[in-house]
Amino acid sequence: MNGEGAPGRVIVLGGSGSVGRQVCAAFAARGWDVLAVARHAAPHLEPYPFAALDVTATEPRRLAELVSTARAVVNAAGGWGDTTEEMTYSHIRLVDRLLEGLAQAPCRPRLVHVGSVHEYGPVPHGTLLTEDVAPAPVTPYARAKLATSQAVLTAVERHGIDAVVLRAANMSGPYPPQESFLAALAGRIRRALETGETLELSVADARRDFVDVRDVAEAIERAARAPVGGQVINVGLGEALPIGSLVEWLIEAAGFPQDRIKHLDQEVRSKGGDWTLMDIRRARERLGWRPRTAPRESIRDLWRSSTQAA
Repeated sequence: MNGEGAPGRVIVLGGSGSVGRQVCAAFAARGWDVLAVARHAAPHLEPYPFAALDVTATEPRRLAELVSTARAVVNAAGGWGDTTEEMTYSHIRLVDRLLEGLAQAPCRPRLVHVGSVHEYGPVPHGTLLTEDVAPAPVTPYARAKLATSQAVLTAVERHGIDAVVLRAANMSGPYPPQESFLAALAGRIRRALETGETLELSVADARRDFVDVRDVAEAIERAARAPVGGQVINVGLGEALPIGSLVEWLIEAAGFPQDRIKHLDQEVRSKGGDWTLMDIRRARERLGWRPRTAPRESIRDLWRSSTQAA
């Protein structure tokens, strides 16, 4: 796929998820014909045609027929989990089945696979994560995400699949996944506001790259059109934000009283490491993309969405 051309159909796998809903919106805003795919429908998908489908349980032939109708396919599917078995089913088996379908398709669309910064694994403080850093993931989620990205890149080399992998930083912004740190904190703040209880906080001494999910969705749309097949491209803010600042901005957005906050003196460490900083020069050069949403604005929108119906 070369150049921008005229938009066509895009199939968004995982359209009901926190990333998928923004991907659908980003493509629709650029004039694409969006088909949202997920196992179950969701109210926010009502503006788009929808197909209820479990990709992992679907025959490759049927997937081949489906993807042949599209110019692009976005894989934003997959969930969180604590076990290798959960991650294997929702990520690795899904991508393997999708690649089987693409290999059989008479007309192959561009596949944009949404990877994760966690594929790189923990790195020393100050490390700039370029796309050439050797991945060394340590959690089941991160290992599964790396396995799927590697499977996509292997399919490009061996089977001529037209695909690109976008490794996304930690994401903020509206409607985050409930399993995420920021969503969990927003929920605790909301409950404390409702009950009048004290909010107890233990904040990790960490700095991480957080990018707004809507900016990620824009990068995905650009990757569906740009001549970047076979590449890995980092998508992030390009800054290592103190976790304490994110917490402060969320408390500020909620209007939570400072005199009802108790800071606990205990160590908090992340399974994914205490430092992430992504090099996003490749995204700027090859996608013409840059993050546009300021971190504080992103956190404010996250809070607003947490007080609304999903």
